[in-house]
Amino acid sequence: MDILPEWMAELSDEDISFIKTFILASGSLKEVARIYDVTYPTVRLRLDRLIQKIEINEQKGKDPYILTIKRLALDEKIDFDTAKILINEYKKTKES
Repeated sequence: MDILPEWMAELSDEDISFIKTFILASGSLKEVARIYDVTYPTVRLRLDRLIQKIEINEQKGKDPYILTIKRLALDEKIDFDTAKILINEYKKTKES
């Protein structure tokens, strides 16, 4: 397979590494936590964020600006409150 799916191309190297580790651990979050030497809830949170990233990348036809803001929040480049404010203000300007 020479072409990566779009959702995968948008993931960071760190995300890809996490997916590989998860698969090699047969999907065991407990094993992934042991490998990374972190708690189970930490791994669960990481997996939940990864799922959200993939879901966002699968939203074809959605506003690219809003998707970018959501991605920045998931990557912790901006906080969720700031993301909400930016999205709400953007929506207001589009309505007028």
